[in-house]
Amino acid sequence: MQLVDSHCHLDAGEFDADRAAVVEAARAAGVRQQVVPATHAQAWPGLRETCRSAPGLYPAYGLHPVFLDQHRDGDLASLREWLERERPVAVGECGLDYFVEDLDRDAQQAWFEGQLCLARDFGLPVIVHARRAVDAVIATLRRIGGGALRGVVHSFSGSEEQARQLWKLGFLVGLGGPLTYERARRLRRLATSMPLEFLLLETDAPDQPDADHRGQRNEPARLVNVLDTVARLRDADPAEIAAATTANARRLFALPAA
Repeated sequence: MQLVDSHCHLDAGEFDADRAAVVEAARAAGVRQQVVPATHAQAWPGLRETCRSAPGLYPAYGLHPVFLDQHRDGDLASLREWLERERPVAVGECGLDYFVEDLDRDAQQAWFEGQLCLARDFGLPVIVHARRAVDAVIATLRRIGGGALRGVVHSFSGSEEQARQLWKLGFLVGLGGPLTYERARRLRRLATSMPLEFLLLETDAPDQPDADHRGQRNEPARLVNVLDTVARLRDADPAEIAAATTANARRLFALPAA
């Protein structure tokens, strides 16, 4: 089986000591490709070097809402330059976060809309963060996109109805470690019944470890645990889920065959 980790922060400092070994372990587990989204402009050069360090690593550049205090005037103009020069697979990670109470929502909205406009201009998919803000994200995608945007809402935690609205807008949902916890009943219902054509698998490493590794650093090799959970919930062959989700990721991000 070949898998794509559609969301992994492999450039994070948690991997500085053993990044090459982490990549090799992922490949040994069948995770042949990883999409590595950015968080803030100062990190873009390091992310680029990370993705150049091994085959199968693909960058996305963007401005994450939780890193609001690190964004600067001119970052959107710089992002346009990076998109023109580097030709990444996506814009992101961008979006809205209403979980962290002291984040300025108006400022988040402005950064999000600016990045959606860039994605639309460049014809790139967007990797969207929507923590306790799924309705606001959907409304923004409708207003800015006009049917011209596509992408994924990663680490999806919304309702089945919200997922259906996203699918109608041309967006997929990414599921990862949280799905492996038995208490995640709503997520598990979604994974059991949703059309496979709208599903991506992710780890969000080094964050959001699966239930077997709670409290530990997450790694892309553990995408297999997410795959196995989806297959078990759907009473399906893991190879079927792997083939479908890998095809979805390669189609969305225009990835080559590994």
